[in-house]
Amino acid sequence: MFRGSMVALVTPMSIDGAIDNKALSELIEFHISSGTDAIVPVGTTGESATLDYDEHCAVIRRVVGEVAGRIPVIAGTGANSTREAIELTRCALTAGADACLLVTPYYNKPTQEGLYRHYKAIAEAVPLPQILYNVPGRTACDLLPDTVERLSGLTNVVGIKEATGDVARVREIVERCGSSLDVYSGDDALAMEIILQGGKGVISVTANVAPSLMHEMCAAALRGDRQGAEQINQRLEGLHRDLFLESNPIPVKWAVSEMGKIPPGIRLPLTPFSGQHHAQLRNSMRQAGVLS
Repeated sequence: MFRGSMVALVTPMSIDGAIDNKALSELIEFHISSGTDAIVPVGTTGESATLDYDEHCAVIRRVVGEVAGRIPVIAGTGANSTREAIELTRCALTAGADACLLVTPYYNKPTQEGLYRHYKAIAEAVPLPQILYNVPGRTACDLLPDTVERLSGLTNVVGIKEATGDVARVREIVERCGSSLDVYSGDDALAMEIILQGGKGVISVTANVAPSLMHEMCAAALRGDRQGAEQINQRLEGLHRDLFLESNPIPVKWAVSEMGKIPPGIRLPLTPFSGQHHAQLRNSMRQAGVLS
C-alpha cells in the first residue's frame, strides 16, 4: 500500500516545549516539495512519549489537514496500553489518516500471544490499515517472525516496520508473508539493502534532513538499481550514523533546526544535542548537501 521514503517526522517545538504549529505546516510543505513519499507523524521520532492525548490527536489532525491527500499520512498510534492504542487509532481514523503505525507495547514485555492479541484487538476495533513496528532495542520486546506471520492474516494488518538491524530477519518475514504483508526498514543504514531484498521502503529518520536524497535512493532500490542506489546512499551514510550520536530524536531535531526549518525546542527528559558532536553531524550534513 505504501512505498518509498516515509519520513518519521519530528514534532517542531518552541524552546519552552510548546508545539509550533506554523513550523509543522511549513515542514510538511518542505517534505512534499522534496519528494517524500509519506509522512509518519507522532511516532518515536515525533516525541509521542511526551505528548499528551490531546496534543497527539491535534498533531495528527493538523498533518492530515495540511497534507490534504497529496501523499499518505501514517499516524503513530502505538502505546503500551491496548486500550490507549485503540483510542489513538480511532483518533487517527477520525482525522482521516491513511494508516497507523503501532509500536510494540514497551516496558510491559508481553508474550508473543499477548502481542498477537494486542494487535488483533486494535485491528478488530478500528478499520484502519495497520503497520506493526518492531524496535526491540527501545521497547525490550521483540515481535518474532512466527507472530508476524500470524498477524499478517488479519485483513487490516498491511505492513511491518522492522528495526532489529537484521537483514536476515527481514528476508525471513518477506518469505513467510509474501504479498500479504509489506516490510519497511526501520534502520536508515540498512534501508537500501532491505529494499533490494524485497522491502517496500523505509520509515526514516534521515529523511527529516535529506528528504530528496532519501526519496531518490529508495526509488532506485525499488527499481532494482543497486548501483544507482549505492551511489546516492554513499552521500547519506554519515547522516545514517551521526543522527544517532545521542538518543533519537535529539540529533535529528538539532539538525533540522540548523537547517532553519524548526525552532530548537525538545521536551524533557530529552535534552539539547551535546556541543561535542555538532561538528561531526555538520560534516555529515555537508556531505549530503543539506548544509553549506
